[in-house]
Amino acid sequence: MATVAEITSEAAVASNNNTTAANKNDNNNNLDSETKPTSESEFTVQKLVDMFTKLNPLAKEFFPSSYSKNNPNELHFNNFAVPVKQSANDNFPKRKRNNFNQGRRKLNGRAYRAQQEDSIRRTVYVSDIDQHVTEERLAGLFSGCGQVVDCRVCGDPHSVLRFAFVEFADEQGARAALNLGGTMLGYYPVRVLPSKTAILPVNPTFLPRSEDEREMCTRTVYCTNIDKKVSQAEVKNFFESICGEVTRLRLLGDHVHSTRIAFVEFAMAESAIIALNCSGMALGSQPVRVSPSKTPVRPRVTRPAMH
Repeated sequence: MATVAEITSEAAVASNNNTTAANKNDNNNNLDSETKPTSESEFTVQKLVDMFTKLNPLAKEFFPSSYSKNNPNELHFNNFAVPVKQSANDNFPKRKRNNFNQGRRKLNGRAYRAQQEDSIRRTVYVSDIDQHVTEERLAGLFSGCGQVVDCRVCGDPHSVLRFAFVEFADEQGARAALNLGGTMLGYYPVRVLPSKTAILPVNPTFLPRSEDEREMCTRTVYCTNIDKKVSQAEVKNFFESICGEVTRLRLLGDHVHSTRIAFVEFAMAESAIIALNCSGMALGSQPVRVSPSKTPVRPRVTRPAMH
């Protein structure tokens, strides 16, 4: 069997002979090429084909140095070395890109959007809700349409009334809830429309863990859009002057958002209901938004001093 080097050498000789023969044919204009049974080029091509068929697949040129000779009849992709591109930064560690994890993140993103779209189809938007209507009472109104998964009542800064989002376990419940538009709840007929947004879930660790904490939630309101220049004492004085005694207040903020939020716990549940009417009132330079709180204001845990 011939090797690649031998075949290459023979091909070069044949190519030179073909070039010499072609030059002789050009100089002899009296010869008729059609009278030849086979041309020199056809002969050369056929000769090359014959030579390449003699290649030995087990020749040394076809195998890398890492190939194991113990089993020459079996080829593995792992036996072939992967070329590595050298660069000036080879001495520094590189962070490899994990395409699998990137694909998984994209998949998780698509799955999250699909989950959000499914949640929106199962949610209705309820407006014109009386201030005295609780989330439990609102959920009870829609419980006849299907299983209510979540109910979130929010303060409307542009109205004395409130709005809410009610999420059902399936789309049939949400479609049935649309028929309750115009139902009297308290002193006003509610409006029910398909929701354009899903209910943002609450961290389960923040939800009430006992009956005492559930009772605390009835006395607590959740405030947003609070001016950053307003102090905690000013927030407390604002609600106490209108609603009643404040027993606990938690004012929160960060460097990312332009406003702050607060949880205000009152001594009486009636004060929390009155505080809902404060939604839209100016607190500092911003209109505050007030909604019922789903989480209690837990006392801060004091850590023991280090000795």
